[in-house]
Amino acid sequence: MATQANITASLARASGHYEDQYLGLMRRVWEHGSERRDRTGVGTRSLFGETMRFDLSGGAMPLITTKRVYWKTATRELLWFLTGDTNIRPLVRQRVGIWTDWPLVKYRAATGEEIGMEEFSNRIAEDESFAARWGELGPVYGKQWVDWPVYLPAGDGLYRKGEGVNQVAQLVDSLANNPGSRRHILEGWNVAELDSMALPPCHKTYQFHVADGKLNGLMFQRSCDIALGLPFNLWSAALLQVMLAQQVGLQPGEFTWMGGDVHLYLNHADLVAEQLTRTPQGAPRLTILRKPDSIFDYQIDDFAVEAYTPQAHIAAPVAV
Repeated sequence: MATQANITASLARASGHYEDQYLGLMRRVWEHGSERRDRTGVGTRSLFGETMRFDLSGGAMPLITTKRVYWKTATRELLWFLTGDTNIRPLVRQRVGIWTDWPLVKYRAATGEEIGMEEFSNRIAEDESFAARWGELGPVYGKQWVDWPVYLPAGDGLYRKGEGVNQVAQLVDSLANNPGSRRHILEGWNVAELDSMALPPCHKTYQFHVADGKLNGLMFQRSCDIALGLPFNLWSAALLQVMLAQQVGLQPGEFTWMGGDVHLYLNHADLVAEQLTRTPQGAPRLTILRKPDSIFDYQIDDFAVEAYTPQAHIAAPVAV
């Protein structure tokens, strides 16, 4: 018996444009979601347990067209994750500000200085010692992906820190050398370190599956901001899948997105109203211009997107 999620995904695919799934999810949550208080104090409308599926063959990507998605910004963030860095300075120096709100709030609270975003970002970019003190996010995504901490017995009930686990490197190796495994998993939810993170991972778990020469991927997102976060998350997760496929000599297959708490913030009403009046258009395609020696060697100039003609950007506030 088909589940409601499968029926919804099938209907969306049959409608002719991959983005109809996204817009349908936005409408469903806004019209039928339960209104809830949340960590930020803004409030949300929320549904639980949603699914979308996207075919990545032939360079297809789930790139939202009903508003502009800055895919290069999302790509720079993904490449930053793969370095294992947890300080915003490398992002800020590339003019990527998507993680700056959290350190800025912390700085203002600690110092009482009502510094603006631009001035704070400039100080992070220009002053290495300032960035070291105020630009740190704690052990967020990249740290868990490539340096998951390991503690070894050192006697007398004590432990010493051992060499961290590079989950990404292990994932590439397992896909290449043990494709039939059911353990192709990348995990960000390190329970022991959640309280040290500026924001616990939202896109927390990835799993991959090899079949018929294709790499299929699944990403589970525990908390999903549909309006601002999800367009970035869809692009980044699909891009990671495509990069992995290239590294191990497979073709990209299907990308499945699964959401736990899927929500729209109440102060995004204008964005929702505007975006739901728009019609998806076009079929953007991704090309990777070279194959680097490893998953860690990609650069922003390695990626090209063609036939992307998005409609105008829609601004909305970030809930911190």
